[in-house]
Amino acid sequence: MEMVTIEKILSYDRSGVKPVIVRLLEPLGGMGAYVKPGELVLLKPNMLSAKPPEAAVTTHPEVLRAVIELVQEAGGKAVVGDSPGVGRFTTVAAKSGMMKVVEETGAQLIGFHDSVEIYGSGLFKRFELARPYLEADRIINLPKLKTHEMMTMTCAVKNLFGAVVGTAKAAWHLKAGADREMFARMLLEIYLLRKPDLNIVDAIIAMEGNGPGSGDPRQVGLLLAGVNPVAVDVIAGELLSIPKNLLYVERAAGRLDLEGADRTAIITSGLPPEQARISGFRLPHKSDLQWGLPPFLKNRLRHYLTPRPFAVMEKCRLCGICLAACPPGAITITESSLHFDHRKCIGCFCCRELCPYAALDIREGPLLSFIKKYV
Repeated sequence: MEMVTIEKILSYDRSGVKPVIVRLLEPLGGMGAYVKPGELVLLKPNMLSAKPPEAAVTTHPEVLRAVIELVQEAGGKAVVGDSPGVGRFTTVAAKSGMMKVVEETGAQLIGFHDSVEIYGSGLFKRFELARPYLEADRIINLPKLKTHEMMTMTCAVKNLFGAVVGTAKAAWHLKAGADREMFARMLLEIYLLRKPDLNIVDAIIAMEGNGPGSGDPRQVGLLLAGVNPVAVDVIAGELLSIPKNLLYVERAAGRLDLEGADRTAIITSGLPPEQARISGFRLPHKSDLQWGLPPFLKNRLRHYLTPRPFAVMEKCRLCGICLAACPPGAITITESSLHFDHRKCIGCFCCRELCPYAALDIREGPLLSFIKKYV
């Protein structure tokens, strides 16, 4: 049986976060069960982009602070690392408030720049993952609970995609991102190559709507923890009442018969799920009908059924961040406008995820718009 613990907490007040995390970890054996004296412990928060804590884009610094202190009290050496989707690592660390916490606690900040080639035994045979991620004695995964326009939800498993360094993320989106279920399989294979020792989810203020970078903060008031990130994600999806058919990572884990995918084999501790459940949590814009189609129809109708990004020019500053982030090169910029080649677009929404000005929106595919209008 897998265990996921749930605790209620309504704010990021420094004096309150650490005691709740201690209580959260007690049924799992406490921090001492995962950190031994002298071990190098990598804390992997969500450091998507340079946004302030109140934007709910990144793991909150007070959650990070509490975990660093618990690691240090257990005798471990805490290092904080990630590879942001956009922007310099130090800039993201400073803007998100994490750099200040690292300095105040005496932990170490380490960007994921150097990668190591590692071979898998699944569908994808070769990965390049961050050296600090692979060489740490222990990994504590600190995801932010958010919606995700491509995968519906990003939590513990998806946060491990940060082990892929820099621009290599775009290559994986291009290779696997045209099919959500294949992308989910890729995420799971990364997880299986180097499993985190512990997962602690920041869901005090989560993100709903068009996450992971352009959604709206939503008070959920919860912290979750577990050893198995698949089980943690299953419970997180249940608490947000997300339909199972929209949870692509969990569906892929079920097909692979991975531990943690079966809800009946997960026990919870702390706040009962029925008391923790959140109602009315807004999911990303969903107008994509292609994912249930057989492959021979999916390939023919993809362009006509899938939602597509477009620029809101009154907000767009033509900064080029989306251009650099687009895996298939579907974006061009002129002196006065931004254009999408929707025949090339794979629907990964990296452009929207990383746009710092919320200048990209979504339109329905032309065939779906026609169906809604006339049928």
